[in-house]
Amino acid sequence: MSPATATVAPFGSWASPFKIERLTDRVVFLSEARGVHGVRWWLEGRPDEGGRQVLVRRNLDGTLTRLTPNGFNARSRVHEYGGAAVLISGDLIVVSDFVTGRLNRVVAPEQLAPLTPEKAWRYSDVIHDAARNRLIAVREDHEPAMVASHGEWINDLVAIDLTTGAVSVLAEGSDFYMAPRLSPDGSTLAWLEWHHPNMPWDGTELHLATIAADGSLGPSRIVAGSRTDWIAQPRWSPEGVLYFVAEPEGWMNLFRLVGGAIETVTNFEAEFAGPDWQFGYVTYDFMGDGTILAIARSGGRDQLVKVRGDGELEAIDLPYTEMNGLSIDGERVVLRAAGPAQPASVIELDRDGNATVLRQATPNVPDREDVSIAQHIEFPTTGGLMAYGNFYPPTSRSFVGPAGELPPLIVTSHGGPTAAAFSGFATGLQLFTSRGYAVLDVDYGGSTGYGKDYRKRLELQWGVVDVDDCVAGAKYLVEQGLVDGNRLAIRGGSASGFTTLAALAFTKEFDAGCTYYGIGDLRAFVKDTHKFESRYLESLLGPWPEAKQVYLDRSPSLHAENITAPVLVQQGADDKIVPQSEAERIVDALFERHVPHAYLLYPGEDHGFRGHDAIIRSFEAELSFYAQVFGFQPADEIEPLEIQFLEESRQHA
Repeated sequence: MSPATATVAPFGSWASPFKIERLTDRVVFLSEARGVHGVRWWLEGRPDEGGRQVLVRRNLDGTLTRLTPNGFNARSRVHEYGGAAVLISGDLIVVSDFVTGRLNRVVAPEQLAPLTPEKAWRYSDVIHDAARNRLIAVREDHEPAMVASHGEWINDLVAIDLTTGAVSVLAEGSDFYMAPRLSPDGSTLAWLEWHHPNMPWDGTELHLATIAADGSLGPSRIVAGSRTDWIAQPRWSPEGVLYFVAEPEGWMNLFRLVGGAIETVTNFEAEFAGPDWQFGYVTYDFMGDGTILAIARSGGRDQLVKVRGDGELEAIDLPYTEMNGLSIDGERVVLRAAGPAQPASVIELDRDGNATVLRQATPNVPDREDVSIAQHIEFPTTGGLMAYGNFYPPTSRSFVGPAGELPPLIVTSHGGPTAAAFSGFATGLQLFTSRGYAVLDVDYGGSTGYGKDYRKRLELQWGVVDVDDCVAGAKYLVEQGLVDGNRLAIRGGSASGFTTLAALAFTKEFDAGCTYYGIGDLRAFVKDTHKFESRYLESLLGPWPEAKQVYLDRSPSLHAENITAPVLVQQGADDKIVPQSEAERIVDALFERHVPHAYLLYPGEDHGFRGHDAIIRSFEAELSFYAQVFGFQPADEIEPLEIQFLEESRQHA
């Protein structure tokens, strides 16, 4: 429909072709794709099964087979965020049980046999040491006696006998382990380890050790990395050369260990690896001809490239801007990919770069006329610096806003906070833009994908730089005449939920806010969060308790008297990363001061909603929230959200 024939309606009230049900209607969340001898495998997170992850096999004839039984959740909880929950090695298929933490062997479709003992142990990053009939894995020990004696759970590298299930320790003593990788001849093991207070991107050590005749490890030596140098994704080439990713020049590039010396493979202003929030990331692999296939990120976008022997890059032209999980099978490549108008999919590439979609996260393929395409923008921020983000203008082929009216803006940002804005098709954002909202997804200082200096901007400045950049992005769009400066909202989950609350508490830029499992009291985060992130705030704020005043000054719930804009708080009852008590501290503070707010708690949900009911209800609540605050009627028939003190605040305005 042309603009001349489009229906005129207030921004935010447009009838959208993207129904709210599309958030879960036959939707799956795809991960851990791989290909072996023409067979393809991946995990599907299914909202209609309570968000459980299901292992699926695509057979040679193209048919799909479910491998894990109904009710089983193939997911790891090591570091709470998990990842690398599946091992496929020939006929050996092993999956992690999210509930018990045990490893199970898949003996037939939907039939499992427990492998590891019934203990409070969790496993991830499992590899197959076939010559010794065992697995090697990262184990996280949650046995009460062990936790009591050490003050926190214990991480180590272990071997698991495939006949008996017996578990023996290979390496211990470091706070964290990741990426055990066995050399092609089986003689040497490489792995990463690091120590409190680091997160992996602060500094990791790449270790090598020879495997003795009895299967134990000889003395290990550090071949790269340190407490201040980030090493990621060690991987052996078919010829037995150890490769890894590091950033000595300020960008995460490829290196290799040859004859005991480190050689540079690539030297570009691009990131060949991202932050290790989960186990099992694969952003480069080896082709049969020795060429390296890699995902390189710069300017907020991923690019698939071939790395030739001389280190030069050959870009592969694809419509995808978000890619991960490379798996090379002969001359074909399997990976997860998404583009600005392409939903996340498991795709297969042939040698000429032609893509075949094997599984799409949603069957609801959008019409491009209704899709808001992410525009990567650069804008000035505090200190004369520049920041970045993805701007999504309101888009509809059937509706336009009234003459002279500008759309409301929803500012959001990624979690982490060390992560990056997603540039692929995201149904959640399109649900807003197709209803007449503009959206800005901010890649604030601290984000990865822009080099080390940009990432380091957030050190000791969390709650300042991220907030400043979100405010600066909103102001920039207002100044450009693209959005309504009197209808600005901010939303986010986890770390972005903290940024949302901080922006509401410490600035007056936003007129509404929605936080999902966001942090309100930073002191509580130090006390209550899990081991992986238990010392994260030392780099973001300073050591506790020496920097106690910083924690107090930047905790939004301790400054609720400054919050005047309405707030919607949404929380999972089973969240172990940001507990329910955190959300209720915020809500209590808002209630005490009669700040307009609503609070929704979702039983059975943890850090990131995965169940159908929670996904649908949380979005409906957010739509109702903005409509009431900004004063229009949504086109959708949704249950109205009760916002406490909203009318009272209007009477006093």
